[in-house]
Amino acid sequence: MVLRPGDGARLRELTRSSTAPAGHVQRARMVLLAAEGVSNAEIARRVGMSRQTVVAWRARYAAGGLGALADLPRPGRPPVIDEAAVVAATLNPPPADLGITHWSARTLADQLTRQGTPVSFAEVARIWRDWGLQPHRVETFKFSTDPRLEAKIRDVVGLYLDPPDKAVVVCIDEKSQIQALDRTAPLLPMRFDQAERRTHDYRRHGTTTLFAALEVATGRITADACYPRHRNGEFLTFLKQVAKAHPRVELHVVCDNYATHNRPNVKAWLAKHPRITMHFTPTSASWMNLVEVFFGIITRQAIRRGTFTSVPDLIAAIRRFIDAYNERCQPFAWTKTADQILTKANRQKNSDTRH
Repeated sequence: MVLRPGDGARLRELTRSSTAPAGHVQRARMVLLAAEGVSNAEIARRVGMSRQTVVAWRARYAAGGLGALADLPRPGRPPVIDEAAVVAATLNPPPADLGITHWSARTLADQLTRQGTPVSFAEVARIWRDWGLQPHRVETFKFSTDPRLEAKIRDVVGLYLDPPDKAVVVCIDEKSQIQALDRTAPLLPMRFDQAERRTHDYRRHGTTTLFAALEVATGRITADACYPRHRNGEFLTFLKQVAKAHPRVELHVVCDNYATHNRPNVKAWLAKHPRITMHFTPTSASWMNLVEVFFGIITRQAIRRGTFTSVPDLIAAIRRFIDAYNERCQPFAWTKTADQILTKANRQKNSDTRH
């Protein structure tokens, strides 16, 4: 047998493939052995097939080349799956008599089969992948009811994207109820093929509240303080600390609408310091305060997996992290414009979520 130009390399590559179907590999070996002049009987012995099978595949290759070595279409009508019915059933909640809150591939397949639309759970899972449906996942959302939503968004975003000249913009907030937790047994360190392990129970040694001010232009924490509570008195004390950290400069402070930020004593102090301007994020929009990004970082990297024998031990760990963080910090880049945020907020609020 004479191979067609270029087929020899492709057939040898196919015989070395670890992912090709076994039948295709076997047929490629038959053709290569035939091209080397091996008899049909010897080829059959080497590949474990009958002589008639070897003759048939040699004839198939001679007539159609490499493409003829693929499987022929199988007889019979292929199964018909009503994908629209699967998708429609997925987008509707399960019947109350099933007692479940959401579909799984098996429960939906069983339900559709009972209703006269036979389908396997594997096909349901495939359709979900094709259509991007994930009934097992759930996310939360919150619409802001702030009557000054648009004005506050434009105010805060304007500070991030176009800060005033010769002014400092800082974001301040408090992370309350940070617990000083100590495990009941020493940690077991990470090993090869084994994660760090700790006991599921712990001892509580008290809590603290971290107040922090993040400078938008640099990403540095320019002021921080830990207090046992987070009342308006502690907030005012911290606000004075922030003002002291940025003396003789126009200071713009971004914070949320927490009640302690608007108490009469805070307003009276601000009236005596006109160089300081407060900017409030809309209600239910604390994600607009960039210091919340830092709180997420310190939680993941220093608090959540830490062990603390006392509140002073916890506070010392927080201070060590902030000192090290300021050595490597970078500013957070705000990318969304006010118009983009408002467009998305209006689209979500007006979307049809009845299903």
